[in-house]
Amino acid sequence: MDKTEWKVLKEIADLEKTPQGAYNFRLNGQLDDRKTTEHIDIVSKTDKPGIDIIVQPGTKNESVHIPVVLSQTGLHDVVYNDFYIGEGAEVDIVAGCGIHNTGCETAQHDGIHVFHLAKGAKVRYVERHYGEGPGTGENILNPKTEVYLEEGASITMEMTQIRGVDSTVRDTLCVVGPGGECIINEKLLTDGAQRAESNMEIILDGADATGRVVSRSVAKGESVQVFRPCMTGRAKSFGHVQCDSIIMDRAKIKSVPAIDAQDLDAQLIHEAAIGRIAGDQILKLLTLGLTEEEAEEKILEGFLQ
Repeated sequence: MDKTEWKVLKEIADLEKTPQGAYNFRLNGQLDDRKTTEHIDIVSKTDKPGIDIIVQPGTKNESVHIPVVLSQTGLHDVVYNDFYIGEGAEVDIVAGCGIHNTGCETAQHDGIHVFHLAKGAKVRYVERHYGEGPGTGENILNPKTEVYLEEGASITMEMTQIRGVDSTVRDTLCVVGPGGECIINEKLLTDGAQRAESNMEIILDGADATGRVVSRSVAKGESVQVFRPCMTGRAKSFGHVQCDSIIMDRAKIKSVPAIDAQDLDAQLIHEAAIGRIAGDQILKLLTLGLTEEEAEEKILEGFLQ
């Protein structure tokens, strides 16, 4: 990898802040480097592009990093990754895609990830999307994530897209078994003519299953955002969906949270709010010596923490 590619890689994979473990680096549609461990194996698929990540039962304090970097304009990269997390294992998984587009053609990455968590397994999944480059071609990212949790399993998903992606459609499905938990924290910032669409379906499919979705977004310029999170309770369960957005300039935001109770003991809540930055917040920071632009950036930074 050259310096630019490593810079993009650093944006999407925070290598110093998670436990040590296995990794698989994909560069311009090809395997660039890989490391496995005693408890984590990574195997290339033979029927389509992608990998199988197998975490042995009982694995603790290890991580898997699987970043993708595109620096070739005009490339449409598609990858299929399956994760098999053994019973009682606890791991961090850091994924994402960084695009450095220097040309006039579209660079696109579509990542299809499927998670299978055995009984009592715990996963922290971090997905970062990042785009940059002096070219005029678009940067497009379309992630699709499916999660299947067995009894007592849990996953926390941190999905962040802050800069440089012209178009994205994110589809997320999570099926939660008895006593399982799915937590999704989504952060998004769009600007210019960018467009982002997020579709989520969380199905609470077992007794005492729990689901939580917190989405925070900022839309600037003439960008467009659409959110469609749906929480379904098929058994005694608890689900909460919260969507908070800041709208600026000439942007447009549409939020359509939904809850679907299919059991008498399903307790489901949804909240959605869209608004502008309050004037008193700006004024307070102006009195501290910040310019109006600096004050706005400071407020947005805090909102997206």
